[in-house]
Amino acid sequence: MAKRLFDLLFGGLALLLLAPAGLAVALWIKLDSRGPVFFRQERVGRHGRTFRIHKFRTMALSTAAGGPLLTVGDDPRITRAGRWLRRHRVDELPQLIDVLKGDMSLVGPRPEVPKYVALYPEALRARVLSVRPGITDPVSLEHRDEGERLARAADPEQEYVQVILPAKLRGAAAYAERATLWTDLCVLVRSVRVLLAA
Repeated sequence: MAKRLFDLLFGGLALLLLAPAGLAVALWIKLDSRGPVFFRQERVGRHGRTFRIHKFRTMALSTAAGGPLLTVGDDPRITRAGRWLRRHRVDELPQLIDVLKGDMSLVGPRPEVPKYVALYPEALRARVLSVRPGITDPVSLEHRDEGERLARAADPEQEYVQVILPAKLRGAAAYAERATLWTDLCVLVRSVRVLLAA
């Protein structure tokens, strides 16, 4: 209950303060390329329930829907505005809506698409999905270079499934077991520092 109140208070405040910037980003996206402002995709949330995540659209409309699930390095599907939005993680800001709706938390394991959740080992699945997914978490901070790592791999899909995903799952399970409001606050402060340094 305390974590949910924390999410509602700080998520609502952040959404209010960032609303003018969000409107400017929305206008930029509309001017930069054809298509909607938001990208929505099915993700798996707490206890395995699916929801549709909100992001600012960063890919061309003709390629975003039917392309690979993984974004690898300098993906040609990414728009001009999208490159900046991704580099500074601004594309994630609309997930504050998902936080207020209760589908996500400010801090928690990043939500995956059903395809990759189906690969979770049973021993880790229950632990990782026992908490709400988050906008940021210690694992996503450690794997900020994921796109570049995948770009260097001979087979990005295999690299993700066999190397990156298992490491992320171990970290997500550890977070789920030990998270407190204090550790969440520390992760948020660290995330802000990373964003400002980008």
